[in-house]
Amino acid sequence: MTYAVVRIRGQVNLNGEIRDTMRYLRLTRANHCVLLPQNPTVEGMLRRAKDYVTWGEIEPSVVRTLLAKRARLVGDQPIDDAYLKKNTKFASVAALAEAVAEGKVALKEVPGIKPVLRLHPPRGGYEGTKRGYRAGGALGYRGKDINPLLLRMLGPEES
Repeated sequence: MTYAVVRIRGQVNLNGEIRDTMRYLRLTRANHCVLLPQNPTVEGMLRRAKDYVTWGEIEPSVVRTLLAKRARLVGDQPIDDAYLKKNTKFASVAALAEAVAEGKVALKEVPGIKPVLRLHPPRGGYEGTKRGYRAGGALGYRGKDINPLLLRMLGPEES
């Protein structure tokens, strides 16, 4: 499985240890998202940064939508099936999304792709940026409920 981690709060008055943890996670700005494998190291960093980020298990369909709409190559070019077929063992964005969601491959292993997904603030806003998810806020672990949040953060639908 793979975690989707979204930074919610900014950098003002951040403890030095938490600032370093955020840099290790590549979450330097609010509304940035990274896809990380589930392992004890990542879970320890997420526990340390729990008051600034939200995370949960991401579904393959949401990974596919995120990669298609928000993943970028160096030079700010969107990824497409032709690029993936030429430069990786994956034939399409859907195949890459399935492998990423299952934890078989990380985005940083794909040549030329930026591992950070820049998202819009969620439509309808956050539930509350100072409380944990279980207390009615937006911070901390939210499990499968990360998927609706990510879909709200993809920005306006193209019509």
